[in-house]
Amino acid sequence: MLDETTNGVFTIAATPFLPNGALDFDSIDRMVDTYIEKGANGLTILGMMGEAGKLSAEESVAVVRRVTARCQVPVIVGVSSSGFAAMTALSNEAMEAGAQGVMVAPPMGLQTDAQITSYFHNTADALGDIPFVLQDFPLATGVQISPSVILRIVEDCPTCVMLKHEDWPGLEKISALRKASDAGARRISILCGNGGMFLLEEMLRGADGAMTGFGYPEMMRQVLDAFLADNLDRARDIFDAYMPMIRYESQPGMGLAIRKYSLARQGVIAHPTLRKPGAALTAAAIREIDALTARQEKRLAELGL
Repeated sequence: MLDETTNGVFTIAATPFLPNGALDFDSIDRMVDTYIEKGANGLTILGMMGEAGKLSAEESVAVVRRVTARCQVPVIVGVSSSGFAAMTALSNEAMEAGAQGVMVAPPMGLQTDAQITSYFHNTADALGDIPFVLQDFPLATGVQISPSVILRIVEDCPTCVMLKHEDWPGLEKISALRKASDAGARRISILCGNGGMFLLEEMLRGADGAMTGFGYPEMMRQVLDAFLADNLDRARDIFDAYMPMIRYESQPGMGLAIRKYSLARQGVIAHPTLRKPGAALTAAAIREIDALTARQEKRLAELGL
């Protein structure tokens, strides 16, 4: 089961589709194998960048069962929903299929600290003994959660064992949470998102690893390995090699299309299809990605990667 000590790289998995929009189960198998081969300690599926909101309940369960049956590392399932009934149903299905925990983002519309705290109290009650990740992603949800509110939720809800941190800017939030745990607050795992944009700084502030996606998921593993070996210069060199592509993929509204194109280009998934509504890449964008890829490959080769 997921717990407060979880660390490393949990790759946020894309959801592959065929050109007609149907689920591509063969690509799911290949993608799972590739993520693990590229160093994932675990996978997170049905997240925001997994197009979870475009799947039916039956499709969500089918994806969970396919991934957990294939996967030899822990799986976290995104179960965010506007209602607790749907959240509970998918969470129960996920755990029965072999997942190790679930992830919950607050719904849009929560504005006060009391509303946010109450929502996660209700989440913990609805999930029972299922361990959950609090996803803090205000750029997507519009919900601002202060460190003091996170600490209150962690104190009140023992099954909240991890923060998926992707506030931006949010480095001071990590520092505040770690300072609080050093002073006696319950320490939980912090894995960070934002496509790895601030991965090194997040680790230096006390994060336990990454929970994010990127068109080249080995980046997180390579950077983390160098960091954990106390070779910060090497970690920076590796990160710098990927930085132009990380920057390009961070474009709001375009990131998933870029990521899926990169994954398809490498043969990880068969098609770069996004379910509608979804962005489509222009010929100019594809040329830009290809140029960035060529330069990235050259620099990585110089680094021996």
